[in-house]
Amino acid sequence: MEKQLRKFTELIGFRYFIIIILILTGCLQFGLMYGNVKGVTYDFKPLQLAPETVRSTKTIEDTYKTQQEREKAATAVGPVYQFSEDVAKQRAAIVTSLFDYVLEVKKDVANSKEPIAIADQVGQLRKKFESLDEDQMPLIFTDSQLEGLLVQSDEDLNRTSIQLSKTVEEYLQKSIRPENVFVAQNDFETKIRGQRGYPDKIFNTVVLIGRTSIIENETVNEEQTKIRKEQAKESVEPTRILQGQIIVQEGQIIDKEAFRQLELLGMISNQASLKPIAGLIILTLLQMVFMYILFERWEANERKKRNALLVTVIVYSLSILLMKFISLVSGGFDVTIAFLFPTALATMLVRLLADDKAAVLVTVMTAASAGVIFQEGYSSVMQMEITLYIIFGGFASLFFLRSVEKRSHILQAVAVISLVNMAFIAFYLLMTQSSYGLPELVFYFVAAMLSALLSGALTMGLLPFFESAFSLLSSLRLIELSNPNHPLLKKLLMEAPGTYHHSVMVANLAEAACEEIGADGLLARVGCYYHDIGKTKRPAFFIENQMSGINPHDSLPPETSAEIIIAHTTDGADMLRRYKMPQEIIDIALQHHGTSLLKFFLFKAKEQGKSFDEATFRYPGPKPQTKEAAVISVADSVEAAVRSMKEPNAEKIHKLVRAIIDDRVQDNQFDECDISIKELKCIERVLCETLNGIFHSRIEYPKADK
Repeated sequence: MEKQLRKFTELIGFRYFIIIILILTGCLQFGLMYGNVKGVTYDFKPLQLAPETVRSTKTIEDTYKTQQEREKAATAVGPVYQFSEDVAKQRAAIVTSLFDYVLEVKKDVANSKEPIAIADQVGQLRKKFESLDEDQMPLIFTDSQLEGLLVQSDEDLNRTSIQLSKTVEEYLQKSIRPENVFVAQNDFETKIRGQRGYPDKIFNTVVLIGRTSIIENETVNEEQTKIRKEQAKESVEPTRILQGQIIVQEGQIIDKEAFRQLELLGMISNQASLKPIAGLIILTLLQMVFMYILFERWEANERKKRNALLVTVIVYSLSILLMKFISLVSGGFDVTIAFLFPTALATMLVRLLADDKAAVLVTVMTAASAGVIFQEGYSSVMQMEITLYIIFGGFASLFFLRSVEKRSHILQAVAVISLVNMAFIAFYLLMTQSSYGLPELVFYFVAAMLSALLSGALTMGLLPFFESAFSLLSSLRLIELSNPNHPLLKKLLMEAPGTYHHSVMVANLAEAACEEIGADGLLARVGCYYHDIGKTKRPAFFIENQMSGINPHDSLPPETSAEIIIAHTTDGADMLRRYKMPQEIIDIALQHHGTSLLKFFLFKAKEQGKSFDEATFRYPGPKPQTKEAAVISVADSVEAAVRSMKEPNAEKIHKLVRAIIDDRVQDNQFDECDISIKELKCIERVLCETLNGIFHSRIEYPKADK
């Protein structure tokens, strides 16, 4: 299947491969979840007899009824009045101003050198009165009334002004609303007529001024009234149609109200809402878009991204199938059996077979889809408790399954997931504020434990199938391959013990360096165990296996020796393929020498006067494609070189390591992998530290006296 997938990907391009896979996944998801959002519908008409009893399939707010009740509550709220204390002083001041105008005209007449006719005085006074705003004092005086004011003495006018303004101010201390103004004016007139001290000739004018001075001092506060009405509306609880509520009984007429409720619930066939279906399409598109972005931007080789994508969508699809099955059988139970769903299954599989980012995305996607699939109607969008249940369980596996070196580590993570699941169940039971019997409590907590156990069991059961089908290399698979009892490692130990020891030493160096730069240390270690497996074909031709001191290369032409040495990479790859080893291990066997040059045999050929193409003495490659292969290529050469040194010390080791790395850089061996100069410096430092620890100076103990 690996070959077919590679050919198909090369044919259409990786980007289009992602799009096709995600379109197929989205269609499958939509098909499985469509029934959960479509709802139950009836082909009813208004005023027909109901052929069956219809109950609400979900709890929903009746917005029409709610609005009616709120408007009713707002109408019941009366206007809010606001009393103004300034009105009394303002009206009293206007009364005073009127009499002051009269006194001013009289004063002008007295100061005039020529006599002013009474008619002219009346005209002057009328102009002054007209200067007042009509809204302040809408008075129209007759000429005789104005003349009566002008003929009064200054003393009478001052006394009348003081008495009337005081009376107006005192009277306006009590509240007067607009609808009560006329009654208040009549009452005030009665009050004036009962007082003494007003001149008889202007008494009617005083009454007129007094009546006009009385206005409303308590008016409606529109803003406060609006606020009160809004508060009254907000205090009204929404009217809801409850799940299970009978909308119409069998045999009853479907009246206008019942038909409206059925339409609101989307239970009429010709009025069925397309909104949930559109919402499901949007949810599916969002999920697929995020998955596309994740894998399209993932910085990894195409093969790894392709396999990770396929594993992710298959695991996600299997999760939806399992959720769909549980939802189909849940109708016959009084408890929520959705809590049996293995919360961490998808997360752990994707975490082990792809990477952490994909695992986080799948956790959220699975939780969102579960909320829709297990939605039972009393929540308007999704079953949030199931959504959160899966998120907490999945994230628990992410936090407690950081490194997997044994299958028992999965079981340890299962124990933590079980505790997290039970903690969430406790939260759920407490928040529902319902009374549960002992059998129900036992079921929910057992379901939480079973969910965790199923997550672990299915992960361990399905992991080998995915590893085999997609040639994937998980941490568990790497641990299995590092077992010394593996047939190839036993073969290496028995037939090329020197190479076996060399491989173990290189593994220690490469793992430490990879971990320092953030590469996969475990992959580097296991890759080192097998990188020289090709030497078992002709072990005696490699110096580490020449125990007798006889070197067969001494009797061979340099080009033949080079051919034998170079062949160990391709021989090793062929041997690894026969044993169906992961591609990553095969790649390390092929790439750990890159296209480097066998300088020893090239120089030997030149010394013998032979002329050869330099390519004859170069490894066929390819050059290292990954950081792990690059590190192993350096560690392999460094270990062999240091082992051949006489009396190695820190300074010699450092010079040697630097020279080997510089040689690889100058030979362009790292051009095809994304390793940086900074990382090469880190590798240099770690290799020196590790080698100094291995080849440290030993104390020379004094010889014992004989």
